[in-house]
Amino acid sequence: MSEKKTHDNKTKEKEVPEIERLKLQIAERETKIQDYTNHLKRLQAEFENYCKRVEKERKEFMGLATERVIVRLLLIIDDFERALQQLNDLPEQTSKGVEMIFKNLHKVLDEEQVMPIKSVGEKFDPYKHEVLLQVESEEPENIILEELQKGYTMNGKVIRYAKVKVSKGKQEEVTQND
Repeated sequence: MSEKKTHDNKTKEKEVPEIERLKLQIAERETKIQDYTNHLKRLQAEFENYCKRVEKERKEFMGLATERVIVRLLLIIDDFERALQQLNDLPEQTSKGVEMIFKNLHKVLDEEQVMPIKSVGEKFDPYKHEVLLQVESEEPENIILEELQKGYTMNGKVIRYAKVKVSKGKQEEVTQND
């Protein structure tokens, strides 16, 4: 019977290292699976970030392209505003046509969220206005007296600065004592 016990012990001894080896293999494979899973998650997150970045860049590009067209359109609108001041000299149907075109142009600006910058009577703001002239006046210093060219914002961003005439304030008369 002692031979049988010895044989059983040897078999168990062989099985123990085999079980340990298999456990190590399983642990190694689980580690590899976890590494691959983490790598896959990182790749998936990077891909999602890439898609978001590409979409953001596409929207920015579209916005810039629209902005460029709108800025060029503003020059035409300036011409129409000057033409509207001369409508008295034109036949009635022609003046109505010019007014309709002008309204349609402004409709396009509204749809693109292009808004004029308020200037006259406002305090000069270098982020919205460009000073072309400074004159003495009864108004306090840095108050806009006249708008020489309209400025516009698009989606809250200035796309054309308003060109303005600004008050220097009252000039004090200097008297000399003899």
